[in-house]
Amino acid sequence: MTTTMPLPTGAVSIQARSRRFALRPMAAFIGTAVAYAGLYLAAGAPSPLFVLYQQQWGFPAGLLTIAFAAYAIALVVALVVAGSLSDFVGRRPVLIGALVVELGAMLMFLVAPNIGWIIAARVVQGLATGAATSTFSASLLELAPERAKKLGAIIGGAAPAGGLGIGALLAGFAVQFSHAASTIVFASLAVVMVLGALVAVLSRETVSRQVGALRSLAPRIVVPFAARKEFAGTIPVLIAAWMFSALFIGLAPTIVNGIFDIHSGAIEGATVFVAPGFAALSGFVLGRFSPRTVLLVGGVAVGAGIAIVVAGIAFQVLPLLWLGGIVGGFGFGASFSGSLRLLGPFAAPHQRAELFAAVFLVAYLSFGLPAIVVGQLVQPLGLLTTVLGFGVVTLVVAFAGIVAQLRLARRARREAPARA
Repeated sequence: MTTTMPLPTGAVSIQARSRRFALRPMAAFIGTAVAYAGLYLAAGAPSPLFVLYQQQWGFPAGLLTIAFAAYAIALVVALVVAGSLSDFVGRRPVLIGALVVELGAMLMFLVAPNIGWIIAARVVQGLATGAATSTFSASLLELAPERAKKLGAIIGGAAPAGGLGIGALLAGFAVQFSHAASTIVFASLAVVMVLGALVAVLSRETVSRQVGALRSLAPRIVVPFAARKEFAGTIPVLIAAWMFSALFIGLAPTIVNGIFDIHSGAIEGATVFVAPGFAALSGFVLGRFSPRTVLLVGGVAVGAGIAIVVAGIAFQVLPLLWLGGIVGGFGFGASFSGSLRLLGPFAAPHQRAELFAAVFLVAYLSFGLPAIVVGQLVQPLGLLTTVLGFGVVTLVVAFAGIVAQLRLARRARREAPARA
């Protein structure tokens, strides 16, 4: 026979208050989705501002790519260290802590006097985003009502892309039509982080605590055995998709300025927005199709999009660049949401954040490392040659991803009769 120890009176009252003020399930789900998008809204917002910072402070152009890549590298470090922490301590503590750290990054941007502070703020921002990303993805699946489980996976793939694009678009308009763009952008985002943390506080916990939290902080990425074959097949598709996104989110303002000789914050922001904006849309448009089909469509669209982008840059036709961004951005979103939908069922609840951490590790290495390489090659090769070479490499990787997915699809069809 087991006995239950009575809770102290204070603990009972705290539990009663938490139940009284807890968000309803659908409200918690929607609030978490908005907070997740807000995290990436903050990640995309600095892109149009980097060119403004360079004009104000006069630092070398190579520091722009360092500021861009510092975020991605810090995010990868946080993913490797803390990507599975919420599987052990719960989703809410990780989300609350990460959003508070993200708030600190917004305040650093607000008071930044030079590019060194901007790079430091990007590092802090990357650490917060890396700690929260896989946890947000898992939380959306777990908070979603039963009838909306697929929607949770779709939003998990769409929120990062949509947030990046909308953040860049709004920041671009702030640059174009305001003399205090940085203050407006980061003060608003600070409020978003406070509201996001409040949602996390008022949402229910979706996993129970487990022993091993400290041990989980040892740098590692583990893909559950059942998911490894499919995970390997998604890698080239993810690499191509996130390289494509890096071209728009990290380099679009520089391309618009340096290759098209256009100096407009609104156009820079709109150009950055095109790819992630249509990436967010793709998950909803393709939601009724199987994950494999969505991945294949994504790989093909990324390949077609980057080919159109290369043509637009080579012939300096801006509408062609935007068209490539639309097509490739749609593929970017399809590839990402399709990979999350395909891999999610292979992980038990207490493996899910760790698996998603592995997905985001591949994504953000593909997002950040090429930007550093591009930054180093611009000076000796020139911006046009470097960007065109980047596009050709992305196209080759996209083709490899399409081939990998076709092989897995054929293998699945052969194995289906045997299982039946």
